[in-house]
Amino acid sequence: MTPEHQKLLKINDATAKKLAKLNLNTPWDVVLHLPLRYEDETHIMPIADVPIGVPCQVEGEVVHQEVQFKPRKQLVAQIRDGSGSVLHLRFIHFYPSHQKQLAAGKRIRAVGEIKHGFFGDEMIHPKIRDAESSSLAESLTPVYPTVNGLNQPTLRRIVQTALDTVPLHDTLPDDLLGRLKLPHLAESLRLLHAPPPSFTIQQLSNGALPAWQRLKFDELLAQQLSMRLVRQKRISGQAKPLRGTGEWSQKLLLALPFALTAAQQRVLAEIRADMQQPHPMHRLLQGDVGSGKTIVAALSALTAVEAGCQVAVMAPTEILAEQHYAKFKQWFEPLGLSVAWLSGSQRKKAKETNKAAISDGLTQIAVGTHALFQDDVEFQNLGLVIVDEQHRFGVAQRLALKNKGQDVHQLMMSATPIPRTLAMSFFADLDVSVIDELPPNRTPIKTRLVNSVRRAEVEGFVLNTCRKGQQAYWVCPLIEESETLQLQTATETLQTLQTALPELNIGLVHGRMKSAEKAEVMAEFIAGRLNVLVATTVIEVGVDVPNASLMVIEHAERMGLAQLHQLRGRVGRGAAASTCVLLFSEPLGEVAKARLKVIYQHTDGFEIARQDLNIRGPGEFLGARQSGVPMLRFANLEEDLQLLEQAREIAPRLIEERPDIVEKHLDRWLSSREGYLGV
Repeated sequence: MTPEHQKLLKINDATAKKLAKLNLNTPWDVVLHLPLRYEDETHIMPIADVPIGVPCQVEGEVVHQEVQFKPRKQLVAQIRDGSGSVLHLRFIHFYPSHQKQLAAGKRIRAVGEIKHGFFGDEMIHPKIRDAESSSLAESLTPVYPTVNGLNQPTLRRIVQTALDTVPLHDTLPDDLLGRLKLPHLAESLRLLHAPPPSFTIQQLSNGALPAWQRLKFDELLAQQLSMRLVRQKRISGQAKPLRGTGEWSQKLLLALPFALTAAQQRVLAEIRADMQQPHPMHRLLQGDVGSGKTIVAALSALTAVEAGCQVAVMAPTEILAEQHYAKFKQWFEPLGLSVAWLSGSQRKKAKETNKAAISDGLTQIAVGTHALFQDDVEFQNLGLVIVDEQHRFGVAQRLALKNKGQDVHQLMMSATPIPRTLAMSFFADLDVSVIDELPPNRTPIKTRLVNSVRRAEVEGFVLNTCRKGQQAYWVCPLIEESETLQLQTATETLQTLQTALPELNIGLVHGRMKSAEKAEVMAEFIAGRLNVLVATTVIEVGVDVPNASLMVIEHAERMGLAQLHQLRGRVGRGAAASTCVLLFSEPLGEVAKARLKVIYQHTDGFEIARQDLNIRGPGEFLGARQSGVPMLRFANLEEDLQLLEQAREIAPRLIEERPDIVEKHLDRWLSSREGYLGV
């Protein structure tokens, strides 16, 4: 936060740092920091009438106070109101000031939830104030999201200062607001920060409230305007049209042991048509797990190389990047093309050699992880960037790779299907190609949910599968907090399975292994010399072993839906019937239950993606959260489809007829984010 902003909000550096942890970096951000919930301190409820478990305010005279020492030190007071009812107030952490406030004979107000206690109804750690010297609140009291060291009274004061000093004039004309039946912005914000007592808590939490609708519409409109402007800018940009001769593409197609599906041929034609334009392509290639996106990307890359340009292929994990490297090398080197590999774990000498070959233009295709967009990697003539599993990269990372060339063509790939509403919203500047059919040899996968107490049965199932000559994956739980702990779990799982299944050859692959070690283990598994591969989630994408027909995922309740769907897609690639066993441990939270139910009931990636959007929201889908910028604060893409469609309809008219409004609206809503919007 700038010194000017701090002066405006009357805060010091320490408070500004705490606000920054809440992503509040400007006074306008503070204005948009809306309450999590509200407390009603506008009236007093008789103790006898207060419902259990509902926040409320009561008033009474302190009739008794004592410090108890069992089972632990605590302050307990009793108050009695006019109805004669008594309520216990319990403080496990207290100060002498509490004892003074709760002296016998004092009249106090207490705000909190009443619970049934051992000695009667009680409030634990209520908010208390002197009834004689304080008046009742005139509006509901907001409770804001906060961080340690920033209490509610301080945050309320800062928010009120922002509301009083930030201009809240409307950027949208009255005739448009009237047509959409939306209230003015200032009125909406003041209502949500300090609602009058005539509003119920339920009304205020309903997204259909006009005040909420106004904020959601403004946000969606800003996003639609920005995307359309980015598209206009891109289309007016100059990119080298990439027209391939078709010579190498034809040779590769003839060498493949399979024919492209009709869907693959269609999307390849769409991509090639885009690459021939004099402005940069910005296309998303979608396809469910196993639909054959890699060969489409390879043929697109060949078109760029045929046109005299270099290609960068970026993947989020070393295993996936290595798979791409192996495939591209296998396909391209017989054509006389050079494919280079770049990753963070590569030896310095090999890395320097590859970087020099890329810089000199001797290498036509560079494949790698985030190492590709480091400052010291230079391309001689980068024409096409291919980003696999694009939502797994932060927005800033994709931007860094895109900036390696001048107005380069971009092809993004995702096996996480994007639901229609999400595509309408976030991909207003993105052309989407969908591979909507699977290759003819794919077999359906059965999904089974198994409680982890039945682990021994699953081990037996693994043994029977391997005795039939097939192979199995055993995926260890995701432990985000500690790679070391995850590695330990994987090693212990390997030892447990080796003890339980001594007749099988079992290998281990995890993220901390050196690239050469990982490649060696994967080669052993692909060749069939390992029956079972124990792995962390590094095998989530890109691994293709047709003989593997069983996938066991431990602690499936810890994983996201997209990840579970990806892991399940590692099997079912051969002729044998395949099974995915999801081992879960109880107790299960509501989100985990919802995820497991969806993955059990559905195999269609688009339906899973739609349900996933409902469960976890759009930010993670897009890699937006990885940029540190939550893309939508208020709108919900499933609930607010009508507002989204209105914003889509109005945005182009405003750009054409009212550029002044567009500029003001974007300045207000996206002033700190526009750099990310074209990625």
